[in-house]
Amino acid sequence: MVTAPAHPVEQPVTVAVLGTHSTGKSTFLARLAHDLRRRHISVGTVADLGEQAKRIGLPILFNHTWASTLWIMTRGISDELEAWLHSDVVLIDRPVPDALGYYRAALEYRREMADPVQIAKLEEIARGHSNRYDLTFRTTLDPTIPLGDNKIRDSDTEFRMLADRHVDEVLRDLELPHELLPADGHDAALDQAITFVTNRLTR
Repeated sequence: MVTAPAHPVEQPVTVAVLGTHSTGKSTFLARLAHDLRRRHISVGTVADLGEQAKRIGLPILFNHTWASTLWIMTRGISDELEAWLHSDVVLIDRPVPDALGYYRAALEYRREMADPVQIAKLEEIARGHSNRYDLTFRTTLDPTIPLGDNKIRDSDTEFRMLADRHVDEVLRDLELPHELLPADGHDAALDQAITFVTNRLTR
């Protein structure tokens, strides 16, 4: 019996935000989702997987391992692909390169050396998938802004700064284009993202 070929999944417009903790990623994405939905645009979201990883027993933050990083990256990709099925726009809180940055930060924090084969595999995944992000923002750390209290977060300021630096370095090492998102720049970034999305959807 001959079956009809499956219909390809059309990728929606994707906007991703990454950066160290308590720098406004979730707040920015919530505002962006609200503004897009007010324009009757179908929005899917992919949430930060850190707390889910912790619930199932995987180490996170400065305890990140190769295995926990691989889980977050591959689970994140899976969640993104699922969101593609039902949305015109997908907003991603902590895209794939973010997990790699946190792993590098954890290794430096613990003064450990990465296995070169394992780190190369993670970099390959990050590089291969990140071309799926149409617009990427990286938050910038303002150390005067305290950690939020709506999540269980690491309070170690040294690791917070290491994560900020290593996420930036991952983007540079992998040559991934991105926009900076400072704490006082959300309004301008919202306008930029909305214009970008609406232009892409009306092509």
